[in-house]
This record gives sequence, C-alpha cells and structure tokens, in this order.
Amino acid sequence: MTPGTIKVWAQVHKWTSLVCTLFLLMLCITGLPLIFHEEIDSIGADPASQVTGIAASRDAPELRSLDSMLKTALATRPGEVPLYMAFYDDRPLMTVTTGVRPDVPASGMKTQTFNRLTGTLVPEGEGGGHAVTEFLLQLHIDMFLGLKGELFLGVMGLIFFVAIVSGVVLYAPFMRKLDFGTLRTARSRRVKWLDYHNLVGIVALAWMTVVGLTGVINAFVTPITTVWQANELADMTRGYAGRAALPPSRYGSVDVAMATARRAIPGMNPQFIAFPGGSFSSGHHYAVFFQGATPLTENLLTTALVDAATGQLTDARPMPWYFKALSLSRPLHFGDYGGLPLKLLWAVLDLFTIVVLVSGLYLWIARVRGLRDRNPGAVHAGSPGLATPAAAQRVATPRAPAQTPLSKGNVR
Repeated sequence: MTPGTIKVWAQVHKWTSLVCTLFLLMLCITGLPLIFHEEIDSIGADPASQVTGIAASRDAPELRSLDSMLKTALATRPGEVPLYMAFYDDRPLMTVTTGVRPDVPASGMKTQTFNRLTGTLVPEGEGGGHAVTEFLLQLHIDMFLGLKGELFLGVMGLIFFVAIVSGVVLYAPFMRKLDFGTLRTARSRRVKWLDYHNLVGIVALAWMTVVGLTGVINAFVTPITTVWQANELADMTRGYAGRAALPPSRYGSVDVAMATARRAIPGMNPQFIAFPGGSFSSGHHYAVFFQGATPLTENLLTTALVDAATGQLTDARPMPWYFKALSLSRPLHFGDYGGLPLKLLWAVLDLFTIVVLVSGLYLWIARVRGLRDRNPGAVHAGSPGLATPAAAQRVATPRAPAQTPLSKGNVR
C-alpha cells in the first residue's frame, strides 16, 4: 500500500470514527441489558404469566375469546378504538393497543396487557423490569426522537460500517511485522492500549459488522413499512380503492376473522392483528400476521387480510423479501434466538466492543495531547489512535508511533 493510499484511508477512518463514536457507545451500553430483556421483564411478574404448556397455548380451550378480551380492553379505555392485538409465544398473555382514532400516531397509543386465562388486566407494575427495558429500548431505537432519531442512528450505523472497513484496510500494514495477538506490555501506556484495542477489535470484527448492519436495517423500519404499504398492501386491497374507511362501529367479530385467517394459513401461529386504519392494514381489513411454528421460520411473517365487516378472506401472502430481511435482522441483532448461551456470547462481544470504543477514544485523546505538548501551534484533530500519514509508512517498525488501525464498533 502506497503512502498516498494510506493517507486517504486514514482520513476516511479518522472522520467516520470521530462522527459516530459517542453514539455507538450509547448503543452498546443500552444494548447490553436489552440482550437479557426477557429475563429482566420476568422480575416480579404475575405467576400466571409464567404458565407454560397447554395452558399457555394461544388455542387452548381455557383461554378467553378474542372478542371478550377486546370488550374488556375497550371498557377500560372508553372513547378509544382498537389498533393492535398481539400474542405471546409461551405465555397466556396478550396485549391490546388502543387510541382515540385508527390513525393515531405512536405517541397517542395506549397498550394494555391481559391474562387470557383469567380475562383480567395485568397491572402496569407487574414484571418490575419491564419499565426499565422499555426505557432502554426507546433510547436505543430512536433516542426518544421518533422517526428522526431512527434515521439518524441508521446513518450512524452506515458511517460505522465505513469506519470498520477502513480500519481493516489499515490493520494489514500495521500488523505486517507483528504476530497476531501481540501485546507489547513493556512499552508505553499508549502502545499497550493500542495493542488491546487492535486485538479485541479484530476478534469482534465479524460480530460488530453483522450486528451493526442488522441495526441499520432495523433503523429503517418505517421506510421499509412505507414501501410495503405502497406495493404489497396496495395490491392486496386494490378492490377496495376509493371506498370510505370502515367506521369502528361496523367492525365484525375478531374471532371470526381469526378463524378465517387460520383456514387460509394453516400450521402457523398468529403474532398480531392490525385493525383497520393503521399502518399495517387498510381502512377495511383485519390484517392477521402469522409467524412460522419452528425456530427457523418463527421470524418470517405471512399476512392474511380479512374483511372487517364480513369476515371474508380478501388475500393472503408471505411478506416480501425486504420485510423478511427486516424480520430476520431483529433476532440476529439482539441474539435472542438461541437461548441463554447465545445471549451470553452476545453480551461478551458487546463488552468487547465497548472496550474497542473506549480504548480508541483514549488513544485519540492521548495522541492529540501528545501533539499539543510537542508543538502547541500544530495540533489538529487526528483519527482515534491513527498515526499521521508520514508516520504511517513506519507502522511495521519496532519504534513506530502508536496507531489504532481498527475502527470502533457498534452493536445496535
């Protein structure tokens, strides 16, 4: 690699790293407890919500009907209309989301959790860890800024990926005369931190890349949903174009709609129902979303649209490829598809990434201070831990200045 090429890559790595570092650190810190969100949410939970086996099955005869649960939910929120109804995989719980109108924004939605064995509302205080994970998840997803926050963090993820690539390019000449895993503990503090930074970074490289890119996909969920609405959903409801939206007073039985959808899509489990007028349905349909019944297919959705007034099937089809990519990226991003062992691995790699972030930031600050001490009038912002282009030619020599060839990483 020529000195000029190294200079270009160093500049790319410098600015991409500096732009995204603090946001990536926030994502790493908030993402760590979210890996164990199920375990945290179960703290202090209603014992009935932990029932498993047939009593927890969505189709068990002991469970209350969907219509009766909806009636109970609306009775506690007078004047509101149903928006979503969602189901748990392994517990006899369900959620009902309501709002003052079918197209209310997310900030105006109210979600209640019910126990389908007893038909009663689960108090918000049940499951003491739930409020904590909800706060962290919102901070992690959009920093409480809505769509603008989601898109901003998505852009940070893309910048992070560029920093990763440029860091890998710079890593090769740096390690040309050093064995893999070399830790020069007898050298200065900067050199020791540099070696730890490089070693931990290269070990976690593949994980940081995969989790970072899946985080980018998740951040663009709103544009992806908009594309699905404009194409697939519009095609499925073409026969209803131009009709006025169905008023909530004319909504038919949810149980009938579910039975119709099950006949059209047998052998799958319902994940949630979108009521008419929302983002995931039309103005006339119950949209019933089913997930696969196996670990391999449980994140792949198939949609059945049922006329909310008549209970007749309008259309049923799998989600398109771009929505499948979104669905598959979520469990891969949080590592919650392989049980506790995979979660522990994800947590360790998350901690590795935090080490890369903090060490890279330290190396950059130490380098700027060193430049200021040697020549106060010539200090400029350099890449975290990267040498100047002239010094980059000597990266393989024993007395080379400390550099950080790897970018900091992001887990969300």
